[in-house]
Amino acid sequence: MIPDSGEIPEITLKSLLLSVTLAVVLGAANAYLGLFAGMTVSASIPAAVMSMTLLRLFGRATILENNIVQTAASAGESVSAGVIFTIPALVILGTWSDFAYWETTMIAGFGGLLGVLFTIPLRRALIIENPLQFPEGVATAEILKAGEGGNDGIRSIASAGAIGALFKFGEAGLHLWTGVWEQATYRAGAVFYFGTNLSPALLGVGYIVGLNVAILIFIGGALNWFIAIPLVALIRGLPEGLSPIDAAFSIWSDETRYLGVGAMVVGGLWALIRLRTSLVAGIRSGAEAYRARRRGVETLRTERDIPMQWIGGLTLVSVIPLYLIFEHLTGEPLVSAVMAIVMLVAGFLFSAVAAYMGGLVGSSNNPISGVTIATILTSALLLLLLLGADSPIGPASAILIGSVVCCAAAMAGDNMQDLKTGYLVGATPYKQQIVQGIGVLSAALVIAPTLTLLTQAYGIGVPTEAHPAPLAAPQATLMASVAQGVFRGGLPVGIVGIGMGIAIAIILIDVYLERRGSTFRMPVLAPAVGIYLPIELTVPILAGGLIAWRATRRRGEGSDRGTLFAAGLITGEALVGIAIAILIVSGLSDALALGSGTSSTGGLILLVLVGIGIYRAGILVTTQKGD
Repeated sequence: MIPDSGEIPEITLKSLLLSVTLAVVLGAANAYLGLFAGMTVSASIPAAVMSMTLLRLFGRATILENNIVQTAASAGESVSAGVIFTIPALVILGTWSDFAYWETTMIAGFGGLLGVLFTIPLRRALIIENPLQFPEGVATAEILKAGEGGNDGIRSIASAGAIGALFKFGEAGLHLWTGVWEQATYRAGAVFYFGTNLSPALLGVGYIVGLNVAILIFIGGALNWFIAIPLVALIRGLPEGLSPIDAAFSIWSDETRYLGVGAMVVGGLWALIRLRTSLVAGIRSGAEAYRARRRGVETLRTERDIPMQWIGGLTLVSVIPLYLIFEHLTGEPLVSAVMAIVMLVAGFLFSAVAAYMGGLVGSSNNPISGVTIATILTSALLLLLLLGADSPIGPASAILIGSVVCCAAAMAGDNMQDLKTGYLVGATPYKQQIVQGIGVLSAALVIAPTLTLLTQAYGIGVPTEAHPAPLAAPQATLMASVAQGVFRGGLPVGIVGIGMGIAIAIILIDVYLERRGSTFRMPVLAPAVGIYLPIELTVPILAGGLIAWRATRRRGEGSDRGTLFAAGLITGEALVGIAIAILIVSGLSDALALGSGTSSTGGLILLVLVGIGIYRAGILVTTQKGD
């Protein structure tokens, strides 16, 4: 780790130029991937690898310069996710005919900036005082340290990275196997589904977060897929004309997913209650640090955040243009003021929730769409009282609030991952926070033209004569359905309430375990995330946690190469995921296909071999820096 005292090059001209370039490029690539598949790929790890490679062309770069690059570059991917999950809903609803440049840019830029600002006071609470893993933050730090150390650590990451890259390329590029192994059947009037995503990166995430969190995420998934979905099928009947797999996903998408939304609302409130002391202490320590600097007292470089008065001023600057966008849509100053207040409260609340969930499952698996749905649901209910059920602007107004909160929440999770990386490598927090803002604004400037280009080329959401098979934009389509459901009917409010009840029960169990002094705990957001996610994502995370547990029992205490190997798997898959996204945009992806991508047998066998590789790396004790 870099010493606390002294100044080490961090924000340099070469690191800043590369930061802006990668923020724009990775943000644009993930915009397509999110509209096409409903997911994005975290850019922290790919950006770290690219930075270490490219900056060496200009002479030796410090580990902190490379950290600055990955910090800013990952912001482009995150703000892109916040936009594509929500803003296309305005086009789907017919409120916008295209992506208005200034409105889209300001929502992305100022919404993302709010996410950075809201999480600065949480840094000490979530990174220093709370033992959250932040798997991608840890993985990125291991990559940076291994690259700096120049020893066997980089070889462990490189070999695992090659495995992850080849695995992803075989599945998504060559189409030699499908990315999911799944089975479903109808029994006694119900549908039962089980599957697993064939992703080495998810195994790596499970290894890094450990068995406790991995079990809780899987329990949440099992509660939904093994209990809730069959019960709904029995009570309400099976969807007609669908295969068992499609029927299970239809029930999950239309109904039981909202159990997770309710659970995350309660879990988010509880997380804030539990963090209230640390949050207040963080705000006070920030104010005290500012007063100390004014008195001439020197603060450790690694403890310097953006001063609290700057946070307050920048927050106000961000809110004003967003209020003006609201007023432009509604034409009602009072309604727009209420929208701005709801946006601020929900933005802070769900930024904290997203930051906490990022510490549990990482940025790539952080269910930002879940907290956005909760925001849109709450906002729509409030606007329903103000505007009435027949309001033509009600659904769009809720989407606008949700879009800002989604950008903020996406940036909050990413910002905290990057600050975790910085904490592990000895970076200066306020410099990371500055370049996060630069990355947000850089990506925001190009996101509207990117969406316009994709709309003209492929269409988005709604089939038309010109684009009969448009980009699905699954998250934005869901947001539009939720907003319309509140004003036009059809929203499963009862299921949301049941999810809240489940979360309360989990909280009570965790309080009991805490009082008993149990080493096994049940933080409510972990199972809430599992309830919301497809179970195929929770299975490999559980497998990774089991591998970590078994390797620790075999190895004993001490650092191991398993974490480096897991970081490499995440790196390789993320790099190829972005490369394939670029190929898809350029129309070249189909030329690579060698198979039909319908069989999962080969991928399943290979994933088992990857799991054995993680275990073998995990039983090797290491003591060298970066090893």
